[in-house]
Amino acid sequence: MAAKTTLTDAQRKPPKGVATQAKRGLDLRDKHDRGGTEVGVRRAHQLADQKPVSDKDIKDIHSYFARHTVDKDGKGWGSRTDPSAGYIAWLLWGGDPAERWIKRLHDRLEKANG
Repeated sequence: MAAKTTLTDAQRKPPKGVATQAKRGLDLRDKHDRGGTEVGVRRAHQLADQKPVSDKDIKDIHSYFARHTVDKDGKGWGSRTDPSAGYIAWLLWGGDPAERWIKRLHDRLEKANG
């Protein structure tokens, strides 16, 4: 049986704050030549362009944030002059706004698919 989805197209579109953080991550990656993988760069372009996320994208993004929350404890997190690679990668995935947005979407998917 196929999974039920309860998310509208509008809910799947990354909010402006998410897009802004992803663009910032791309800019910082270009400036500092570090942070993120090619997967993270592709994700940043998706989010920055506000392209809708699939159920799989939601699960992947949720998993990324669950694994990388510990990066916030690293040296240079959030530095304006010398940001850590982890911080830049976090922004590529949409930063804190994406973490909150994806958690809401992931929770709805989990509830719908019990």
